[in-house]
Formats: sequence, structure tokens, C-alpha cells
Amino acid sequence: MADVLSEIVLPEDLKKFEKIYHEQLYRNDVTPKAKFEYAWCLVRSKYPADIQKGIVLLEDLYRNDVEGQRDYLYYLAIGNARIKEYAKALGYVRSFLSIEPGNVQLISLKENITKKMQKEGQRGIFVAGGALLAVGALVGVGVALAKNK
Repeated sequence: MADVLSEIVLPEDLKKFEKIYHEQLYRNDVTPKAKFEYAWCLVRSKYPADIQKGIVLLEDLYRNDVEGQRDYLYYLAIGNARIKEYAKALGYVRSFLSIEPGNVQLISLKENITKKMQKEGQRGIFVAGGALLAVGALVGVGVALAKNK
């Protein structure tokens, strides 16, 4: 399941589904399938702007196409986790789990999102701690230089 959060779409797949989507958009006749396939590729992009665009498309699909709501929720969770919107991602997973509490794929996704969130939190603590040490060292050097004058 960790692969789902780090999986990157092949550029040729993205181009293929983007072309289909834009052709339908140009004709003002976009099918939910074409929109979903394009959004599915976008949330697996390595670029945060693409992922965000995919999330917007999935949110629109979720509001307007009842048939695919399960898939839309699942990929909304993945997309939000990939742009480090962990609270939103977990919200989508919890919504889905309230309907299907025994869904193993969702339980695994929830665990992986939680692990990523904790890892990011720890990284943030280390960065903040490192910054404090650097500031402390600079203050110490400044005080030492002031005493030498």
C-alpha cells in the first residue's frame, strides 16, 4: 500500500488521458470516465500542481457522479496525502471506513497515511531543533566576540 502513495504516473499515460479529457472538454462533452482517468493520472504525478488539479477534478466528480464515489473518495485520500494534507486524507479514509469498516485496502491506506504524517512531524521537529541549535551557536559566537573586544 505504501506504493500507492509514492507511485508516479508514466508520462505517456498522463499525456494519453490528458488528450482524451481535453478533446471531450473542447466538445463540451466530458464523460465521468474520462475525467476520472485524467484525475487518477494527475494525483499520481510527481508535481504538486498536477496533484492539486487532480484533487479538484475528483472533488467535482464526487459531488456530481454518485456511481463512482467509492473510487473518488479513495483517490481523494491518496491525492491529499501526496501533497501532505494528511488531515484531509484521513478524513476521506474515515468517511469511507464508516461505510465499509472492514475494507483492508482502506485500513492499510489509513496506516500508511498515519505513518507518513508521523514521519513528517518528526522531520519537522528535527528541523526546528536544528534551527534552534544554529541560532544558539550564533548567539554564543556573538557573545564570545563581544567579550573579546
